Amino acid sequence: MLQKAGRPAHDAPRGSVNSEDTTLIERVVAGDLRAFETLYRNYFPRLTRFLERMTRRPELVEEIINDTMLVVAKNAHKYNHASKVSTWVFAIAYRKALKALRDLNEPIDTDASLDDLLGPDQREPKDEMLQLQLRRVLGEAVEALSANHRAVIELTYFQGAGYREIAEIMACPIETVKTRMFHARRRLKTLLPGRSEDLL
Repeated sequence: MLQKAGRPAHDAPRGSVNSEDTTLIERVVAGDLRAFETLYRNYFPRLTRFLERMTRRPELVEEIINDTMLVVAKNAHKYNHASKVSTWVFAIAYRKALKALRDLNEPIDTDASLDDLLGPDQREPKDEMLQLQLRRVLGEAVEALSANHRAVIELTYFQGAGYREIAEIMACPIETVKTRMFHARRRLKTLLPGRSEDLL
């Protein structure tokens, strides 16, 4: 079964992470350049993973991250503590990614693999041929999803976000998030006959 990515044991609890992020934002507001650099470094890997999976355009990712963090720097004073800092940052990144995708005049290529959706602890070395077949089929399935559906899958399974937080990031009702997840999972199951329950 496809599980949400767990937090590594050495990571700090979410509450303390948000507290640290909030402190960094406050320091950014005060003009602390080092605080912004720390915030950038902290979010770069997470945003890279999210945006690569959402856009399927690796060449756009760094530009989108830079645009996102520029907004964060310029609007740090507007952060109102109504949500976690990470929710606020990912919401900005999500909107920037949508804009970048809308600006493209050609179909979005995707190259998903089984490794994209399954963590290392969920893959088995045996049955290599089966793994290759699943990788190909799952790649085709994810390719058929919209950017919004890919975003929901990434935020749910790899960023550990709940539906309420995803709704904030995507600026839509929780029911819309649930509907997008339903359609994404149904699409994947349709293209993964006989193995869908193992994966989803």
